[in-house]
Amino acid sequence: MNWVIASLLMFLSSVALYLFVRRSNQLKTPQQLNNLSMFLIPLIVYIFLAINSGVNLSLSIFHFVIIIIQSVFFSYLGNVFSLRGIEYAPNPGYSLIISKSYVVFTAIASTFLFNSPLTSKSIVAIGMIMLFSAVIMIDKSKDKRESDNRWLPYTIGAFFCAGLLALSTKYLLNLGVPILTRLIYSMLIVTILILSEIRIKKVNLLETSRTQFTNLLMIGLSGAIFMYFMQVGFNLAPNVGYINAVNAGSISLLALTSSLIFKDELNLIKIFGIIGVTIGLILLFI
Repeated sequence: MNWVIASLLMFLSSVALYLFVRRSNQLKTPQQLNNLSMFLIPLIVYIFLAINSGVNLSLSIFHFVIIIIQSVFFSYLGNVFSLRGIEYAPNPGYSLIISKSYVVFTAIASTFLFNSPLTSKSIVAIGMIMLFSAVIMIDKSKDKRESDNRWLPYTIGAFFCAGLLALSTKYLLNLGVPILTRLIYSMLIVTILILSEIRIKKVNLLETSRTQFTNLLMIGLSGAIFMYFMQVGFNLAPNVGYINAVNAGSISLLALTSSLIFKDELNLIKIFGIIGVTIGLILLFI
């Protein structure tokens, strides 16, 4: 497998993941259960895969400390920061595009940290993906939403958490830590944190309907595929920023499928953005 195939599988599973999350929100499933399904179900899947493939799950103390830092600060808190930034921003798109700009951060940082290549063509491709993603994400009809000044600090926090998660993951891969080993420990730590949050907030797990449960299961399975192939992409790609750019570019297909499934507005401006992102992705792959 090469990095292009891995990133395309990540791309498709990312779209599926957010469609199921969108459906879960329609079903009024508690957010804590959505979060739990994103980590607990992948944990079970990865343990099963590790057992069947004989992956070594032992870690040095140094590696385990890095994974703990990743899981608590970059993954769990990064998700909290992202959700708060979106919630408080005057327009959700403002927060999303700033936080997703970590693509640029990781692409440049990788050249210094890992001697990763960053060609002129790739710079243009990443720039196009980010520019036209902004066109898709920023909804002018929501500009007058009441906002809170805390949205920017939360968004910047999400930006650095996402970037540091990608860079630290690449570092562990370079040290020879197996993908499944890192994922299992990371999923376990975040699952424990989410279960603690559920207990504190007294979310009743028994009130989940069969439809909600099925949808949560699909969130978990699509999330497992997404996170696994993201790691594979990080391991194989010339620069981790390329994988992050493809992930950011998934907003194009998400906009199309959301218009078909949920009847979201798909105007000429968004179509223009989708075309631009697609051209940027093609340029990145060739």
